[in-house]
Parts: sequence; structure tokens; C-alpha cells
Amino acid sequence: MKKELIFLGPPACGKGTQTNKLSEYLGFPHVDTGSLLRAEIAKESEEGKIAKSFIDKGQLVPAELVGKIIGKRLAEDDCQNGYVLDGYPRSLEQAEMLEKINSEIDKNTEAAFKAIYFDIDTRILIDRIVCRQSCPKCGEIYNKKFKPSKVENICDKCGSELKTRADDNEETAKARFDTYFRETAPLIRFYEDKGVLFKINANGSIDEVWERLLKVIG
Repeated sequence: MKKELIFLGPPACGKGTQTNKLSEYLGFPHVDTGSLLRAEIAKESEEGKIAKSFIDKGQLVPAELVGKIIGKRLAEDDCQNGYVLDGYPRSLEQAEMLEKINSEIDKNTEAAFKAIYFDIDTRILIDRIVCRQSCPKCGEIYNKKFKPSKVENICDKCGSELKTRADDNEETAKARFDTYFRETAPLIRFYEDKGVLFKINANGSIDEVWERLLKVIG
């Protein structure tokens, strides 16, 4: 049976790490909306050119255009057994659009759709963001509280001085979470009402969350 998996979760919940790992584990493509848009722009497709015209003006790419790009990707051969979709949908309009996309693609296919929600306390997420550090040279990520470097402010891998992003502060983090929960709450209800929402506790080590995720995937 085809597995169609989408993921909901606030910033810094560890969703990206787990979806990349799951994609490799299942052998399904990891479809990330941001990467998909960038790829369309890079190859200068018709959709990519239109998307770029909005992005260049600092505007959101219209939902219908994003849906069209997503639909083309999910219809490709490597998605015929399933997909891991990250970063979409982000609104009820997009959720309804995804239902239409799946119904058109799955006309002669038995498919199981699951929306997996990474549930975690906001205070933990704020600590993850505020205490986050990264190496400007090799890109390694650290956290002063949860994953500190062996030598304070120095990268374990290449010895460079670690940096903290200017927007990784508590005020900005809280604003991001307020926006996320305001926009995502309707999606959680939407999928709960359909009986396809599965919540997992996203607080714990990567391996602990991974084991919980595998139980939900089945």
C-alpha cells in the first residue's frame, strides 16, 4: 500500500532531521517545499520563473502555483510507493489542495495518508533556538544547553569560532511560534476530524523520537 506522509511541527522541533532519516529508511523521496521551489527557479521552468517574480518582490508565492509544483512532483515515478512531504500544507487552502492532488494521482492506487504532528513544549523549543550556535566554516550545529561544543564557543570539527544568529533570540522565537500555532491550529483540527492525525512526543534524543515515529508509521 502506498504511504503518503505529511509532517506538522513548530520551528526547531526536529522535524527536518527525522523526515530526512525517514525518507532514507523507507526509500521514499523527501519532498521539501522550499527546496522544490528553489529547484524550479534554478532550472528556469515556467513555474519557477513565476515563483521567482513573487519572491523577488518579497511576496508569498500564490497557493495555486505552489500546489501545481507540488502536484507535478508527487506525480513522478519515484513517488508511486509513497512520499515524505515536509513544509506543506501550511494552510487549510493548501490542505484541501493536497487532497485533490492525491485523489487525482491515486485513482487506481490503494493509499494510506497520515499527518504526523511533532508535539513539544514551546519552552523547550525556545531554549533550542536561543542557545543554538553554528560553525561558519563547516556548518556544524551546536546548542549551549543540549549539545555544547567540547571547548566553549569553538567547533569540535574544525576549530573555528562558533556564531549565534542575530535573530536567534527569545523575542523573535516567541513571535515565530505565535505565528506558527495560529496558522497550524486549523490544520491540526482538519486532520483530527478526518481521523488521520498522529501525534508524537518530540521531546527527547534523536533516537528516542525516531523510535516513536517508527511506531506511528507502522
